[in-house]
Amino acid sequence: MSSDGARSAGVWETWREAPVPVRAVIVGLLVNRLGTFVQVFLVLYLTHRGFSNTDAGIGLGVYGAGTVLGLLVGGGLTDRIGSRRTIVLSMAGSAVLTLAVLYASQFWAILAALALLGAFAQVYRPASANLLAEMVPDERQVMVFAMLRLAQNVGATVAPLFGSLLLAASYSLLFWGEAIAALVYAVIAYMTLPGGRPSKAGDAAEEDAPRDAAHEPSGGYRAVLADGRYLLFLLAFLLNSLIYVQYLAVLPLSVRAAGHPTFVYGALVALNGFIVIACELPLTKKTQNWPARAVGVAGLALLAGGLALYWVPLGIAALVLATVVWSLGEIVGGPTMFAYPAKAAPERLRGRYLGSAHAMFGLGSALGPVLGVELWHAVGRPVWLYCGAIGLVAVLAARAGIVEKSTTFVPADNKPSPSHSGNENTAVMNTRGDVPVAAEDNA
Repeated sequence: MSSDGARSAGVWETWREAPVPVRAVIVGLLVNRLGTFVQVFLVLYLTHRGFSNTDAGIGLGVYGAGTVLGLLVGGGLTDRIGSRRTIVLSMAGSAVLTLAVLYASQFWAILAALALLGAFAQVYRPASANLLAEMVPDERQVMVFAMLRLAQNVGATVAPLFGSLLLAASYSLLFWGEAIAALVYAVIAYMTLPGGRPSKAGDAAEEDAPRDAAHEPSGGYRAVLADGRYLLFLLAFLLNSLIYVQYLAVLPLSVRAAGHPTFVYGALVALNGFIVIACELPLTKKTQNWPARAVGVAGLALLAGGLALYWVPLGIAALVLATVVWSLGEIVGGPTMFAYPAKAAPERLRGRYLGSAHAMFGLGSALGPVLGVELWHAVGRPVWLYCGAIGLVAVLAARAGIVEKSTTFVPADNKPSPSHSGNENTAVMNTRGDVPVAAEDNA
């Protein structure tokens, strides 16, 4: 297929031509997300067992802290043992720990199981993203990441409904359902994913073969921290998450304070879900090969502007307009922002780059509700202007941190050797430094 054909590939063409492991990751993720119940119903479960509301809040917080740690650990494991082993370990461990939460009798044991469950349940995420980046050509990665996001969003939307049905029977069935869903993903990963670290050409090294020390990841997360441009991208990712989550934390308070019924808030959330599920893939077909910096900045700007519009006192019309604007920001920038870490990373550290990005998003999702609600109680409706201002900082950080594919950045004391030969400029990108040099592909 010509590069032009690849650039114009639509949703179904991309899906049909994707390697089997890529489709397996997306389907496995959907199955797992459809069975993710425990976090949604955790507070109800703990209070059902006789623990206090405070205890239930502590349990939810411990689970959330475990998820951030799991994302970082998952990035390191992906670089060291490969995507398949990491996903299988994550899902199998999640299944066991889900049942441990169900059958633990002491509160301290439940907390320990929740912390480990939160970690294991997220270890797979950098590994899944890493496999997609390895096996999908650059020009189709944004579309494939949009498909991954669609699977996550559909699962997150439908899972509470499934969970409610199981909960009507018993809490035990709820926990067993999540454990089985995790095991299904583990089996899918074990049966369909390559054993090693496949290249885009489809080559795969055997996972059991000894790895050459020269190919071992070096530097770990210290190498990520040394990448100044990428740290700016991570800052943008964190700030994006901090304000994005306010539609769950501050928006219901704002709607109620304005005198609107709860139905209005539910309708706004449903509107966002409809826009994301129905429009993200068709829009990504248009934007998937636009410059990453422009798309990421546009998405963040729309998110910031949409949230700031909630401040405008024009009733339901303003609420609907604001929701449409920030939802457009989500679908414009989301696929590119989640695909970018794999493009920015040196190959040996791709898992850690992905893990750090997912961890920043998870950290923002955990801190955002607490900070947002506190700010709401302090200042009221102007909280949305603060969200807009934070979003503007995220825009500036993304503008400075996202490196376009046409330029390679290397440290000043590590310029490419003159012996590096080739005859065609290519889309090579490495953000480990701040000195631009011409990038050529080896023949």
